[in-house]
Amino acid sequence: MTRRLQLLVIDPQNDFCDLPEAYRPADALTGQRVAPTLPVAGAHADMQRLAAFIRDTSAVWSDIAITLDSHNRLHIAHPTFWQKGDGGAVAPFTAIKAAQVRAGEFVPRDPAMLPRALAYLDALDARGRYTLMVWPVHCEVGSWGHNVHPDVRNAYNVWETQQLKVVRKVMKGGNTFTEHYSALQAEVPDEADPETLLNRTLLAALDTAGLLVIAGEASSHCVKATTEDIVENLPGGRPERIVLLTDCMSPVGGFQAQHEAFLADMSGRGVQLATTADLLPELLAGSR
Repeated sequence: MTRRLQLLVIDPQNDFCDLPEAYRPADALTGQRVAPTLPVAGAHADMQRLAAFIRDTSAVWSDIAITLDSHNRLHIAHPTFWQKGDGGAVAPFTAIKAAQVRAGEFVPRDPAMLPRALAYLDALDARGRYTLMVWPVHCEVGSWGHNVHPDVRNAYNVWETQQLKVVRKVMKGGNTFTEHYSALQAEVPDEADPETLLNRTLLAALDTAGLLVIAGEASSHCVKATTEDIVENLPGGRPERIVLLTDCMSPVGGFQAQHEAFLADMSGRGVQLATTADLLPELLAGSR
């Protein structure tokens, strides 16, 4: 092949997948089966389709990259960070805006974190892309939920063995004070933390692709933000060389409209939309 084909898989992690019981091992402490903390409806099927696609196209990929949402338990987008003004717990899936914090409706559990939290919420309001969402604790580093969906891991392990290459792993989300949906940069970059700034090393690697295929979870959030940042910042431009695998991504429940708007916006900018069935014959034909 004359062009480099790259696959970018966004956050294919257990915590985001609606895994059946057979995929959920027993917790050594409780004896109960572990469960994903932020499952996206349809994600397990997405990842099984993606795994089959990787196996069927293993010989064509020049590079494969996997992004990993990687949080600590204490994080500004987790319930562990916040409490209500009366001291009550803040439930997952609560949206918080700066005005509510100033009014005392929500406050950080550690009062010393208030100035930093307000500065972050003000910056989010100014950007206008997302409102802070308190998610369930998810993708905690070291946990089962942080691990890659086993079918996807098995498929890319085969590629690594066959091609004698290593899948690039891109960690994101370690900064306590900012969400990090995009694999390219945090929602509010922190100049004091290089890991939150625009990842020019990853951009440069992706820019070598003649065709960049993107899949993963969730299409309403991390896939959306990552793809938007790629289209905005890829040094060589040419969004028409990017393909979104639409049958290997799904939105968070309640965010279908954001999913649809994202696909429409990307298509309007020249990004290709395709299913695995659409793309498979083209890739296999090009490899011969």
